[in-house]
Formats: sequence, structure tokens, C-alpha cells
Amino acid sequence: MADVVIRNIVLSLNIYQEIPLEKLCKKYINADYDNTTFPGAVLRFIEPRASAIVFQKGKIIITGVKSFEEYEKTKKRIFRMLKSVKINIEKYDEEIVNVVASLELGFKIDLEKLAFDLENCEFDPDLFPGLIYIKEQPKIVFIVFKGGKISCMGSNIEIVKEEAKKFAKILEKYKV
Repeated sequence: MADVVIRNIVLSLNIYQEIPLEKLCKKYINADYDNTTFPGAVLRFIEPRASAIVFQKGKIIITGVKSFEEYEKTKKRIFRMLKSVKINIEKYDEEIVNVVASLELGFKIDLEKLAFDLENCEFDPDLFPGLIYIKEQPKIVFIVFKGGKISCMGSNIEIVKEEAKKFAKILEKYKV
């Protein structure tokens, strides 16, 4: 069984001040803003490959990072961009909104049997090829594919990794 690999971390920042989106987007070519279609500016970064949605009221959503190191680099870049348009950040709050990870089991899974045995799951192969399992405590969503791939989503990196490993052990008895 392979390791749990973090694919995406979505984080939320709030800097508690107004951001001049038009001014920001005029200054940077990696920034797009069209207030007739969407109320936020989109910033795109190449290294690390990430995106941010910046809202006028000071809320920023960062997505695409795969580690806290990538997040910190992206956040520092955004803060420099904001400083260049006269926004001095004195305080801010940040939180993880979602973590997406994946795991390759190395064996196929009998999804029909798994769906029969699991509560809180959905499986309709005519609509979607994966089984969706929602674990309530801690809150983690798993998508299991017949070929042995698992995607999992939650709001804490360590818990997502730990729960994915536990779930992978349970899935061994559904090996085809």
C-alpha cells in the first residue's frame, strides 16, 4: 500500500481590511478581476502552483497548495502584492478549510459488498463509478474506486492521513 499523498489544501485568510481589487489587478498580470461576473479577484501562481481568490472585504481563499511550506510561500507573495497597493497587514486569521488526499491500495475492491456493509455510503455505478462514504466522527469523506484508489477529504491534514490509513486496513477484507 502506498502512502497517503496530499493533493490539495484549501485555506482561508482574513486580513480585516478593504482590498482595492481593481488597483491590485492593474498592477499584476497574474491577477484577473471582472466584477460583472464574479466578486473576487483571482491570482494565479506558477511556483508553487496555487491560486487565490481575493475579496474586497479582506477575505482570501488559497487553493492548490500541497503543504504548509507551499502555503507560506503563497501567503507571503500575496502579502507582498497587497503591500504594493498600500495594504499593510497588521493582523489576520487563517484556517484550513479542506484537505484532499489520495491513496493507492494496490488491489481491487468489491464495491458492491462494501456498499452493503457500510452505513452512510452511496454507491450507484450508473451515476458515478466510485463509492462515497461519509465518516461522521471525525468528519471525513472517502471516495473509493474499484481499482483500489481512494480520495479522502477533511479539514485536518494529520486526521485525514490517519483515517485514510485506518480505512485502507478495513478495505483489505473487500479485496477482489
